[in-house]
Parts: sequence; structure tokens; C-alpha cells
Amino acid sequence: MTKLSVNINKLATLRNSRGGNVPNLITSTKDIESFGAQGITIHPRPDERHIRYQDARDLKKVVTTEFNIEGNPIPKFVDLVLEVKPTQVTLVPDAEDAITSNAGWDTIKHKDFLVEVIKTFKENGIRTSIFVDPDVEMVKGAAATGTDRVELYTESFADEFAKGNKKGSIAPFVEAAKMAHEVGLGLNAGHDLSLDNIKFFKEHIPHLLEVSIGHALICESIYLGLENVVNMYLHRLK
Repeated sequence: MTKLSVNINKLATLRNSRGGNVPNLITSTKDIESFGAQGITIHPRPDERHIRYQDARDLKKVVTTEFNIEGNPIPKFVDLVLEVKPTQVTLVPDAEDAITSNAGWDTIKHKDFLVEVIKTFKENGIRTSIFVDPDVEMVKGAAATGTDRVELYTESFADEFAKGNKKGSIAPFVEAAKMAHEVGLGLNAGHDLSLDNIKFFKEHIPHLLEVSIGHALICESIYLGLENVVNMYLHRLK
């Protein structure tokens, strides 16, 4: 079964919009894990507009499943990850002003930088993953950095799937997944995965270890309830 890691950024966005502590991220995280989620993901950004750096420290004390911290490995982020020591760090090349992640790494162009950062994290016992587009060359480039896993950036799949182009939407991801397995990398995926498309994605992608889902899951929960939605995802990921 592919593991579900719930990204709680949107809960932090809602909390910050009123300046208080509702919803409480600690309580929400405990609830999400009790509903069956196998991981918690956060993506702190430099302006802390949703997840704050202190949230990472506080959540480390309560997460009992896998804790995944995503972000661009600027010095401040690297220091935070080394302090918190999550289960996994996912490196994402997003600009400081990006609304959300919008591209994977060029693992060939940035190989030397990625090698250095990954070595630092792995020396501290933190599993590493690199956010990449569904491109076999980028996957092979990731393997050369020493990373443990890659996370496939799935926005293009979700866009094409929504247009009815199921076969075309999944094809590059299947090839990237096969390459990841061939070069010995674990495989994660995330971005715009939803209850509508997750079952199809899971059924066609070999060796898929983990998906990270936040925006869609929280939006769906407004209508269907958080506990119900978490379990709907778990059912589709079997």
C-alpha cells in the first residue's frame, strides 16, 4: 500500500488568517494521524505565510508517523531541518515569492549543490527526496546526487487527467517511475492529486511508496469531513 502523508499547510493558512490558533495544528495533526494517515508533511516558506518555522519544532514533538519537511534548501531551511531532524526532507526549488511549488529540480545543472546538501542531511540520519518533473533524465540526474528518493511533480498529470486525457496524462510518469526503480531510488509523488485522480495514478505508477496531499484533501474535507476524506484516500491507495 502506498502511504498517505497529509500536507497541513492549508490548515496553517486558515489559522494565520485570523491571527489566533484556530485551527490548532497540534490537535489537527494528532487527529489526522488517528484517522489513519501514515505521515504529516509541512512546507515552511521564508515568509512563514502558512507553516511557521516554530510549527516545525512544535510538530516534531507530537508526530508519531513519518514527518516530512519540504522546502528550498536555503541556509535558514537547512538549519531548521538539521535542528528538527524529520523522517524525510524533500528538496523543492521554489522561489521565495512562489504561491505554490511550480517546477522540479534540474538535477543535472544543480548536481554539485544537491550533492552537498543531501550529504549534509544524510549524515544527520534524515532520509532525502528531490522534487522532480516526470523526466527520465532528471530522475537519472537525481540518482547521481546520492538522494534516497525522488518525488514526482504531478501537476501536469492532474491537468491532463481533468481534461479527459488519461492515457497521455500518466505516460511520462510511468516512464519516470520505472527509471527511478531501475536506478535504485524510492518513489514519492505529489501536487494536485485528489480523490478524483489518485486511484488512477496509484494503479498505473509502479513502486509508488508515498503521496503527499494537502490542498485538495483539505478542500474536500470542507464538504465531506476530514476523517472521512483521509479514509477515502487510504482506500484508493490500497
